[in-house]
Amino acid sequence: MYPAIDLKDGACVRLRRGDMADATVYSDDPGAQARIWQDAGFRWLHVVDLNGAFAGHSVNAEAVAAILANVTVPVQLGGGLRDMAGIERWLEAGVTRVILGSAAAKNPALVRQACRAHPGRIVVGIDARDGYVAVEGWAETSELRAIELALRFEDAGVATIIYTDIGRDGMLSGLNLEQTVDLAFQISTPVIASGGVGSLADLAALKRAAAAARGAIEGVIVGRALYDGRVTPAEALALFAG
Repeated sequence: MYPAIDLKDGACVRLRRGDMADATVYSDDPGAQARIWQDAGFRWLHVVDLNGAFAGHSVNAEAVAAILANVTVPVQLGGGLRDMAGIERWLEAGVTRVILGSAAAKNPALVRQACRAHPGRIVVGIDARDGYVAVEGWAETSELRAIELALRFEDAGVATIIYTDIGRDGMLSGLNLEQTVDLAFQISTPVIASGGVGSLADLAALKRAAAAARGAIEGVIVGRALYDGRVTPAEALALFAG
């Protein structure tokens, strides 16, 4: 399970359906928030530079650095990574894995190059609206279907694919299990589910779906439900430990 730390203007926020104008601020100290999730027992952190996703380059670098300075658990980072220089900068700074979203859709050669240079450390983020890939901080919806993008990287050496249903993200309405499982069954790369977890029941449903998918779903990203206390770290970690 990956607690989400989404960064906007240096603060930890959660958006609804990726709308930057509809943000709830949960903490103005990203390093302290990261430490809270680590101390709760989480073994990974999922960090996104929201401003960076729109700008096309890292914007919340100071906040990301604070997170890295405050935890020892591995961190995966996305948002605004569009070239090898940006990828290598963060891997050298202590990020364990980088997430390529818009770059994966628009520059697949970069994904392949990064995978060759940094095996096991490159993640592809597929953010879908009605099954079609959205890019540039979800501001644009392409004509590319999510499954088509995933299949492009079957032989690239991608560590995992994060699949997010934008329509559910931050809405606490449950994961889109049907599309997530369908994607997982059609590719060999492991999938991390994202977007819409609102309760422990949603996580239990994912656990059942993952069992049916025979390990093709390797994890889940949870944001607002954790911050709002709808899911506690203890009960979530206990669910997946069992």
